[in-house]
Amino acid sequence: MQKNVLEYLEQTLPRVPDKIAFADDSMQLTFAQVSAQARGIGTALHQKALYNEPVVVFMEKSPAAITAFFGVIYAGCYYVPLDVEMPAFRIEMILEQLKPRAVICDAKTQPMLEKFGYHGASYLYDEIAASPADDAALAQIRAKQLDIDPIYIVFTSGSTGVPKGILACHRSVIDYIEHLSETLKFDGDTVFGNQSPLYFDACLKELYPTLKFGATTWLVPKALFSFPIKLVEFLNAHEINTVCWVVSALTMISATGTFGFVKPETLRTVAFGSEVFPVKQFRLWREALPQASFTNLYGPTECTGMSCYFHVDREFEDTEAIPIGRPFDNTGILLLDENNQEAQAGKPGEICIRGTCITMGYFGQPDKTAEVFTQNPLQTRYPELIYRTGDIAQYNENGELVFVSRKDYQIKHMGHRIELGEIEINAGLYDGIEAVGCVYDKVKNKIVLYYCGGVEKAALAAYLKERLPRYMQPNVIRQIDAMPHTPNGKLDRKSLLAMYTESLAK
Repeated sequence: MQKNVLEYLEQTLPRVPDKIAFADDSMQLTFAQVSAQARGIGTALHQKALYNEPVVVFMEKSPAAITAFFGVIYAGCYYVPLDVEMPAFRIEMILEQLKPRAVICDAKTQPMLEKFGYHGASYLYDEIAASPADDAALAQIRAKQLDIDPIYIVFTSGSTGVPKGILACHRSVIDYIEHLSETLKFDGDTVFGNQSPLYFDACLKELYPTLKFGATTWLVPKALFSFPIKLVEFLNAHEINTVCWVVSALTMISATGTFGFVKPETLRTVAFGSEVFPVKQFRLWREALPQASFTNLYGPTECTGMSCYFHVDREFEDTEAIPIGRPFDNTGILLLDENNQEAQAGKPGEICIRGTCITMGYFGQPDKTAEVFTQNPLQTRYPELIYRTGDIAQYNENGELVFVSRKDYQIKHMGHRIELGEIEINAGLYDGIEAVGCVYDKVKNKIVLYYCGGVEKAALAAYLKERLPRYMQPNVIRQIDAMPHTPNGKLDRKSLLAMYTESLAK
């Protein structure tokens, strides 16, 4: 039975030692190099008496940063990825929470640590990666480890402004990678194009299947996501055949007419998630890549990546939502109503998840953990944790799970309960609209719609009057050049609301 994610690397290494594992425009590391450098890092950390504790990897996004993750695991510790693109105050808060005894950094990031108030030990990647591996010591570390030992902490935003560190273990990651790989048909010929930052769990979809199958992952430069034609040319140049991207990264390509100039010729597998994919934009992708498979993925970070999938196997109307489908094997989905009972057939309920995928909770925050990692109210005979996602969904007539909204995005306006996402879907159908975002001003009771595209506000307002009831009409419509997104690619509604609030103060 597999107990450690590094067994993927150790089983693959003898087969393809000289094959490229991880690469970007400035660095390519083979499986042999990844193994040697990771084992060197593990040995160096062990010699510093580090074990079963967080080790921060504060490096620019690169194949070396990924290898540092594996080195931390070899030492029997758990990695915490940070990146220079993260806001300084966020890095400071994370370091204050963790109080790590060790940080792995590069030449650019090491001088920055003192500015963040960190005065512990820091180690340059190039130096500790060159350490000779102590095979006997690493074997002793492995012999002590269990599959419930932690592997990483990734931080998400907290409602109080304090980041929450989600701690995952080997067992949940292995379970996820096995079922994701089976679902998306990864193999040794898979060439991933990584879009997500390394400090989010979204990158798990590339990192560990690469180790498992002897595949290859190319790190796509962030700057290319502002230049869709160059982005597609990058995919073609490196013969990338698999992407697991947030919806906004895909719509950025389709909404700007890129397919009229160039198409991703080698793509065969397209997985997407994090947000609802507007059907009009999705259809452009299907038309451009008729032979590719498309899969909608859904899941919260608190449940180790993705929890549900839907292979898109039919056409959808413009106003329909592509289902999130069914849970992965060994994952359970409950829809609970406001009374903690199973939602009636066809009725919405909160998605609650049970199974091996559930993470270990929030690092150092037991009260926050207890709020959402709770006893299953449908199971009173023995302890069973579920994670309450805050997402609302319902089953359609085909028995497929369909995402409805976040609890946070439901508003009460003019006496009616409204899903802001429904307004966004309808606005996005208007020709010329490239992106939309809807927020609610609770103080002034106004629905505010922002959009990108060469469309007159009056024309968009008239269009929405034909499609939406009066109580769902936006009270304010504003055009902007670019829609704000969070670092993991989701629509940043907090920034939109702040933008609106600031405009009122002028």
